[in-house]
Amino acid sequence: MNTAARAIRKLLVANRGEIASRVLRTARAMGIDTVAVFSDADADAPFVTAADESVRLPGETPADTYLDVERVVAAAVRTGADAVHPGYGFLSENAAFARASADAGVVFVGPSPSVVEQMGSKVAAKRLLGEAGVPVLPSVTVDVVDDALVAAVERDVGFPVLVKASFGGGGRGMRVVRTAAELPDAVAAAQREAASAFGDGTVFVERYLDAPRHVEVQIFGDVHGNVVYLFERECSIQRRYQKIVEEAPSPAVDETLREALGAAAVAAGKAIGYVGAGTVEFVLDADGGFYFLEVNTRLQVEHPVTEMVTGLDLVRLQLLVAAGEPLPAEALSASVAGHAVEARLYAEDVAAGFLPATGTLHRFTVPELPGVRVDAGVTDGSVVGVHYDPMLAKVVGYGPTRADACGVLARALAECRVHGVVTNRDLLVGILREPGFLAGDIDTGYLNRHDPRELAESARDPDADTVHAAAAALAGQAERRAAAPVLATVPSGWRNVPSSPQRVAFELDGERLDVTYVTGPPVEVTVAGVPLRAVVVREATAERVDLEVDSVRRSVEVHRVGETWYVDSGMGHSTLVEVPRFPEPGSLAAPGSLLAPMPGTVVRVAVEAGQHVLAGAPMVVLEAMKMEHGVHAPHDGVVTEVGVTVGEAVDVGVVLAVVEADA
Repeated sequence: MNTAARAIRKLLVANRGEIASRVLRTARAMGIDTVAVFSDADADAPFVTAADESVRLPGETPADTYLDVERVVAAAVRTGADAVHPGYGFLSENAAFARASADAGVVFVGPSPSVVEQMGSKVAAKRLLGEAGVPVLPSVTVDVVDDALVAAVERDVGFPVLVKASFGGGGRGMRVVRTAAELPDAVAAAQREAASAFGDGTVFVERYLDAPRHVEVQIFGDVHGNVVYLFERECSIQRRYQKIVEEAPSPAVDETLREALGAAAVAAGKAIGYVGAGTVEFVLDADGGFYFLEVNTRLQVEHPVTEMVTGLDLVRLQLLVAAGEPLPAEALSASVAGHAVEARLYAEDVAAGFLPATGTLHRFTVPELPGVRVDAGVTDGSVVGVHYDPMLAKVVGYGPTRADACGVLARALAECRVHGVVTNRDLLVGILREPGFLAGDIDTGYLNRHDPRELAESARDPDADTVHAAAAALAGQAERRAAAPVLATVPSGWRNVPSSPQRVAFELDGERLDVTYVTGPPVEVTVAGVPLRAVVVREATAERVDLEVDSVRRSVEVHRVGETWYVDSGMGHSTLVEVPRFPEPGSLAAPGSLLAPMPGTVVRVAVEAGQHVLAGAPMVVLEAMKMEHGVHAPHDGVVTEVGVTVGEAVDVGVVLAVVEADA
């Protein structure tokens, strides 16, 4: 192997969003010229202008853009880039891309194509490392779904099992199956999802452990034969097998177990001749036994927590190693100081089963607090669409202790201003403040034991919506008076002889919230027919209301976009939609209508008109953001209308079908 160092002069980042911005930041700090590639959907994304140059990849879907090896390599050649960084996801674990880059004379920032190929297939990786003595879970590769497969699974694996995509990650192409009857449908769905997300529908079936811990070890290798581990990360807080909270070090790993995990990870790295940044993932059972899951031949989403506790820049190390340099002394003798916790902020509706959300971010800010790091892929005005992962940002808290890190992270998230899309922010805050989590009592079943909706609600004051509705009404009044051409100082609706109060109605989570108010003195406000006690308005503008209710004074921020009011305070966040006084005729959907919960593509229609269905029966399956989402019958009844066909693209709110309820 050629170990001569060759400095990287120009780097193309073959990715998007926050990881593209992250890699570009380090490359600039190292004096390396940068190139971005972007799809039509990402033309206005922050990472595009953060690069020195950028190349358009025509189209919007991943297959047409970030997954197109030929186009990405051509962009590198055209701009004179001598190296390409794949980030994570997309082509980061694609051996054909690594090989095509090398054939074009472009350095691939990662291990060799042969290692990527071996480890890119979870099936091949399990076989290889199992032969090397690393503990693995029993599994069966899926060729054809038939009786022989079911028999092999029952004999060699045993139910329950986990159907997993052989390529890729991020929880896509994964299904838990507890009985033989469920296996065919689960495999078919996992294959479709894997093919859409990773371009390869290969799946396998592995023994499923109920609620183990998910612990991974960061490894680094260079072309000079060095392989080291940079400690472990705890990744057990997951939804849909997708990590949402990660931390370093793991609260379950002591020095003895850390050394055992590190030794196994380094042995795996040396067995395959690993070069660059990689992660060896394990499941950890209650007795401290661990089993190999996979090797990720790339940088992990959660790499910032390792950077925070070691003081190392992992992207810088990647670029040094890719240039042929040995790992520096600080990487060979790294140590852990303090604790770091990362939360992934997603555009998704927790109450609706983690459905991805779309829309325009009218405001996106995270407070600058000591110990808080933000890796974001969006800014004010960014559009969150249906084509890509819905992660908006990673927010990381660091402190001397785990409690310190959790506390500052929870505070930063609670003070986020994310207006325009529904997010999982309240869930993250609820987790970070939950006593069991703070005690380290976590595993992959955490969100099965703790209702995500209840955790999200725990992050908010129960009276938040009431106070926020009052503040929005008062802010609206102040806004109208400020815009009045005459008598601007007189409150709206003022009479020298008091009469009826002013009225406004908001919609909140599908429920109507009526507000009446008299600006006084004295100020009188009712919300949903209930009077607020001892209301004092110390100041009211279109953007801020200094409001005292029942002797508690709060500063409430108000941000209006059209008829939508985004309201934030120390009580939490509320999104209120003002109800028009005279709604458009015919604007209401027929009873029993199943509406598309998000924009997406119809991949399956399971019913037909005239069919009788039971409540909960699958009706339509949509694909959005590389995952499938089922829409189910709301009640027993007869399907009177099916409004969509397979392959059709639908927008949010489109009527998919209508189910007339049984008498």
